[in-house]
Amino acid sequence: MDEPLLVADEIVAGYVTGVDVLRGCGAELGAGEIVGVIGPNGAGKSTLVKAMFGLLRVRTGSVRLRGEDVTNKPAHELVSRGIGYVPQRQNVFPTLTVEENLRMGTYLRPKQFASRTEFVEELFPLLAKRRQQKAGSMSGGERQMLAMGRALMMEPEVLLLDEPSAGLSPAYQDQVFARVKEINSTGVAIFMVEQNARRCLQICDRAYVLDQGTNAYTGTGTNLLHDEKVIELYLGTLARVR
Repeated sequence: MDEPLLVADEIVAGYVTGVDVLRGCGAELGAGEIVGVIGPNGAGKSTLVKAMFGLLRVRTGSVRLRGEDVTNKPAHELVSRGIGYVPQRQNVFPTLTVEENLRMGTYLRPKQFASRTEFVEELFPLLAKRRQQKAGSMSGGERQMLAMGRALMMEPEVLLLDEPSAGLSPAYQDQVFARVKEINSTGVAIFMVEQNARRCLQICDRAYVLDQGTNAYTGTGTNLLHDEKVIELYLGTLARVR
């Protein structure tokens, strides 16, 4: 069996000395997959993706990219190796224009700005129309599109998304999930932490349910969406699919 593209194995990490938010959880992302991470507030979902991207120190466990140990490597090095990351908050430079934000996405490879801008603007036509608009004057949904576009400027093989639909209107949530599928269709593997568990499971190939820093359930998105225990504990009866 081929080695997964990205592996987090038995990760232990936290923000305060002696307090572990993640207590041995793990996840795998294969080439071309969409993998989701869902669970209750405080389960460690965002903590996991930050640890995988080098923003939070891993105390024990490992992160491997294409079989190579990249545990606790700095974020800029992971970007250069083909990982893009979109944080939940403060994910654009508000005083810069859309074009300047995209240019910041190629700071490690400025020569590919023109070609990657063309690619990103095909995915997000709105950005082409708003090139000279200050990012801080955009709506939350528009900023999310810009943040995803900027992360794609380095032509990543892996895209890590931290709650991309959080705080958005239902219409923009629909757009985000549609764009995630579209980005994935271009060959980018996506690892997505998401509070909107039902919608996440609908588009994911596989998913992990985290609870109290450990893996509670794992399976295909479809199976978890119909799993009675997952529905009862994490999705709520209103999410039941008939």
